[in-house]
Amino acid sequence: MPKVSRESATGGGDYGPVLDRAEEFADQAVNFLTFRENVDHSALLKGLPDDRCQCPHWGYVFTGRLVFRYADREETYEAGDAFYAPPGHVPVHTEPGTEYLQFSPADELRRTSEVIMENFQSLQAQG
Repeated sequence: MPKVSRESATGGGDYGPVLDRAEEFADQAVNFLTFRENVDHSALLKGLPDDRCQCPHWGYVFTGRLVFRYADREETYEAGDAFYAPPGHVPVHTEPGTEYLQFSPADELRRTSEVIMENFQSLQAQG
């Protein structure tokens, strides 16, 4: 049976404000995420439908606090919380040091990540 840990994950990368350790199993992506800074994904999601993440995520917060903004509400998760984020959210990580585990459909996450990386590179070039 496949397994992965933060230390054994072979994908992802160190993107400065975010450390992503990732692995894929069949059609699912597993991400261990660490946020070193407060990151509002609003600018990174430009170009997706409604400029919001359309990929669902299931996860668990180890440390810190994680906020998902929707068109009609905001949901906050803290250390010890399991969560489900349906499509149509904008992640906002309000505390540096937030660490969480996330499970997502791999194809949907890949499409979202491509847009995020294009926007991230564009923002880096501007600034």
